[in-house]
Formats: sequence, structure tokens, C-alpha cells
Amino acid sequence: MVTIKEYIDKDGNNPFAKWFDDLNVAAAGKIAIILVRLENGNFSNVDSVGAGVHEYKLHFGPGYRVYFGKDGKELVILLGGGTKKRQSNDIEKAKELWKEYKKEKKLLEDKKKKKKKKTSKKKR
Repeated sequence: MVTIKEYIDKDGNNPFAKWFDDLNVAAAGKIAIILVRLENGNFSNVDSVGAGVHEYKLHFGPGYRVYFGKDGKELVILLGGGTKKRQSNDIEKAKELWKEYKKEKKLLEDKKKKKKKKTSKKKR
């Protein structure tokens, strides 16, 4: 089972939710099905678009796309969505967000390591 999380930037913005909330009911339902498929490990309609970003293509309406990054084998980070018409712009934005996510994650990991080192020195 894959865990899906939405990327929230340092200012509290959630690009995927912003996009999803503007969809009509039929499109939102189709996207919800995509998310369930991803949770179940079904990446059959997924292509890599570079820089660690993946695109799930939905052949419905204007050609919806869901953009995400994989953080290991069991975690998917939703970066945004779009349509075939805006595909190039959406991919570039998703790549920027993925880069930010990785940078923020590394900073958090480095803080945890420093804190752990301080704690282990105090115990001695």
C-alpha cells in the first residue's frame, strides 16, 4: 500500500488542493479514482517527466494530469494537476515544487541529526 500526501509549501500553500478544489464534480471523481489507484500501487498510466516528477494521465475531458514525486517506494507526494493544454507549464511548476520538497526534507533531516548528536553527548 502506498501513502499519498499533498505537498504543502513553507507558506502553507497546497498546490494540489488548490487545483483539485476548482475541478467540476465529474473530473474530481475521476481524479479521486486515480488517487485510489496510486494508493494501491497502480502506476500503469504514469510517465516520468524528469527531475523525479511523474505524471498520471487521465484520458477524460481536456486530458487531466496529476503530478507527483515518489519519496521511496511507499510514499507519493502530490504536487499539482493540470490539463494537456498547460502541460509544459504544469510540469515545470511540479519540478520546482519537487525540488523545494526535497530541499525542505533534507533540512529537517539535518536538524534531526544535529539534535540527536546533542542528545547523545549529554547522556555521556
